[in-house]
Amino acid sequence: MPRLFTGLEIPAEIGQTLSNLRGGLPGARWIDPENYHVTLRFIGDIDGVAANEIASLLFRINRKPFEVALQGLQSFGGKKPRAVVASVVPSRPLIELQAELERLMQRIGLDPEGRKFTPHVTLARLRDASNQDVADYLSVRGYFPTRVFTASRFVLFSSRASTGGGPYVVEDSYALSA
Repeated sequence: MPRLFTGLEIPAEIGQTLSNLRGGLPGARWIDPENYHVTLRFIGDIDGVAANEIASLLFRINRKPFEVALQGLQSFGGKKPRAVVASVVPSRPLIELQAELERLMQRIGLDPEGRKFTPHVTLARLRDASNQDVADYLSVRGYFPTRVFTASRFVLFSSRASTGGGPYVVEDSYALSA
């Protein structure tokens, strides 16, 4: 059963910039730059028939390319930090694309996404990282110049069941060209 999600790929040059922020944080498991992405909608473990239905349904999305801006780092998890991420500015076209994907997934019977959409690129997953270590890391590396790219497609990714971080495979791509 494939584990699927939709997302935006991160261009290699921006991935390289983000990968330069790796290191210096105890308890961090750094994501490989080729696996950086912005998750739009986690779909989950589904059978092949449903996967084919989802893949064909995604071709109905008709949207224009848009700019995506990455700006600064933050951590997720509050008092128990679990990830360090690059923040993605939540632009209107990005929010609208994500909302359309959410509606389509619910229409075919998937449960609504339980968490509010907070666009980001996960750089590291944390295990036993202290709040102080994360705060120190963010104070040193948390700022980087805003990086912008044009999203001209979104993709259907698959991954194997694991603790996250890839490898991710592009199963199909969907042009943004309305």
